[in-house]
Amino acid sequence: MKNYFDIKDITQLLPHRFPMLLVDRVLEVNEEDGCGYKNVSINEDYFNGHFPGTPVMPGVLQVEGLAQCAGFIALTQLKNRYPKINTEGILMFFMGIDGVKFRKPVVPGDRLDYKITVTKRRESVSADGTTFTRVINSFEAKAYVDDQLVCECTMSAMLTPQEGSVA
Repeated sequence: MKNYFDIKDITQLLPHRFPMLLVDRVLEVNEEDGCGYKNVSINEDYFNGHFPGTPVMPGVLQVEGLAQCAGFIALTQLKNRYPKINTEGILMFFMGIDGVKFRKPVVPGDRLDYKITVTKRRESVSADGTTFTRVINSFEAKAYVDDQLVCECTMSAMLTPQEGSVA
């Protein structure tokens, strides 16, 4: 039995695909937090122009990776709390990002470790636990390379059924 979520598990919950999928593995999902990572490779398309001769992972993509990891964690927590809810077709949208700080460049060869903590959760779930209209989460999100903080922010996002799906 594996004790992590691999790329197959991740793509079953998240709609993102290459080149925009920025989570390679989720290592842990608990009731209030979780963690995952992305292996940063020189083969990433954005390194062709950011920056030639001195490749640096764009900060906006670091934040996007944190958001994707948070989305996977939030969806998994929702599934764990309400096993009858069908998570197929659920989308997660940013509502806000605050206090973004970049501490150190992320370069090819780094493993970007994501650490996510759910700081607030509001849910509109049916009494029988089978459907919902929305779930709003707030997160503290941090990214590390070799245990050194490289990016941090707080964010909020909404989980919502995709138009035409039954959640």
